[in-house]
Amino acid sequence: MFGNYLIGLREGLEASLVVCILIAYLVKTDHKDRLTPVWLGIGLAVTLSLGFGAALQFGSSTLTFQAQELLGGSLSIISVGLVTWMVFWMKRTARNLKSELQGQLDAALAVGTGALVFTAFMAVGREGLETSLFIWTAVQATGDGIRPLVGAVLGLLTSMVLGWLFYRGALKINLAKFFTWTGAMLVVVAAGVLAYGFHDLQEGDFLPGLHTLAFDISTTIPSDSWYGTLLKGVFNFQPNPTALQVTVWCLYLVPVMALFLAPARSTTPAAGAKENAAKTG
Repeated sequence: MFGNYLIGLREGLEASLVVCILIAYLVKTDHKDRLTPVWLGIGLAVTLSLGFGAALQFGSSTLTFQAQELLGGSLSIISVGLVTWMVFWMKRTARNLKSELQGQLDAALAVGTGALVFTAFMAVGREGLETSLFIWTAVQATGDGIRPLVGAVLGLLTSMVLGWLFYRGALKINLAKFFTWTGAMLVVVAAGVLAYGFHDLQEGDFLPGLHTLAFDISTTIPSDSWYGTLLKGVFNFQPNPTALQVTVWCLYLVPVMALFLAPARSTTPAAGAKENAAKTG
């Protein structure tokens, strides 16, 4: 449940910050009359994201077992790829997110109402689709009934409250550090989702090694115990993973975490001068 709460919080806060920046910029630049197209674009993005999540849930239930395993495994791999790209992108652009969105709004204001709707739709829709896909695959990985979904909803609600507090100026935190630490935790969650995705492909007979276990400590940590449930909810931990699952988990987590936590390369004065010249030239 905690892992899904983290997903909802992290992804939802990104979307909330985008909405806050869009709305605040229009208000501060005396364009309150253009808020309706922005809210329309946001509403369309939310509707698309919810529809996408519903299609995944109800559409997959009509498939055969083998098709379900293929769909679940494939989407798990895709969602991990998207989330990995997202955490690196946000770490790199968190400091400049506000200026980038304001630049897009300025261009949309110059074009017209349709451009405003499209800008808001694209800004929020990307986050919404990523959230729907990753939450669905994470829920499938934990396989723990309704609790993972409850955790994700609570995370989204928390992000909405935090977004409103940001907008009102009642809450100030270092967003770069926040997204770095939550991104690191999401990498751990993503590693578990990726390993379970490969397990789905093994169960569907698309990959070999289903009965080749790396270890089996299910007698020590029963999956139905409170601590087994906790480990599964937070880390997607399995007491009896296959050798392929453990291999995939390690091959993803170790290099991705090392790259993500590595300090950003500092720009030399000469390189900085060339970059500034290129921007002004």
